[in-house]
Amino acid sequence: MKSLIEKTSDKLVSAFLKNKIISPIPSKFTKKLKEAQKLRLLCESKIKLPTIGFKAAGTGIPLIKKFKEKEPFYASVYKRNVLKSGKKVKINKSTLGIELEVCYKVKKSFFNDKKLITMRNITKYISHMAPCIEIVGYRQKKKGISSFGDLCSDFGANVKFLIGPIKKYKKINIRNLKTNILNKKINQSVNGNTNTVYINPLNSLRFVLNKVKKDKINLKKDFWVFTGSSVGVVPIKSKGLYVGSIKNLGTVKTTII
Repeated sequence: MKSLIEKTSDKLVSAFLKNKIISPIPSKFTKKLKEAQKLRLLCESKIKLPTIGFKAAGTGIPLIKKFKEKEPFYASVYKRNVLKSGKKVKINKSTLGIELEVCYKVKKSFFNDKKLITMRNITKYISHMAPCIEIVGYRQKKKGISSFGDLCSDFGANVKFLIGPIKKYKKINIRNLKTNILNKKINQSVNGNTNTVYINPLNSLRFVLNKVKKDKINLKKDFWVFTGSSVGVVPIKSKGLYVGSIKNLGTVKTTII
């Protein structure tokens, strides 16, 4: 007979692959991040779709303190969940909201280097950067966030990513860039700053790369890292066009349907 974690992972993987919503999984796998990580890794091992990269989650320091965690976490991102700016995204009642972040394209040479990634050597691995919108939500019939385990156990709660104009990497003051996400139709506008993302997006990238290295993952190709929201999780109050802007980096759009 299958164990509870095996049965739970089968249900989540099926929901992920078929774009369905299931009943909430046992709280045993969501209360503690360590248990949620085990479930996430088991789920990801059962998915044979192309991986395009990884996302950092739980990067807001106030959120880390609120849930009494020591650091964020990361999850795999699959190619089928990444779209070009401007594409439509269908949401459901389990959608948590919309986020605006910086993403980096990392050279495959990263996988051949055994050195620890530091803020001094990290830039040699980056080829491109872009603004990105992430739609976050569950594959389960539940709302809100009570722990990092809620998000982590459910594939990091990533639904779709939309990548804006891709630029060759150059050093800019990523520690202090003003950001904004806007739905003009209903006058919903939320301001943010890149300095809310685990100190800054580059530091978030460093965190993810070291975790990937520690877990001995090798995609054998260039890949994307999505570094976390600069505006928090913004509730989607209405369907329609959302525009995200990051100063000195560009804009990214999605139409929520």
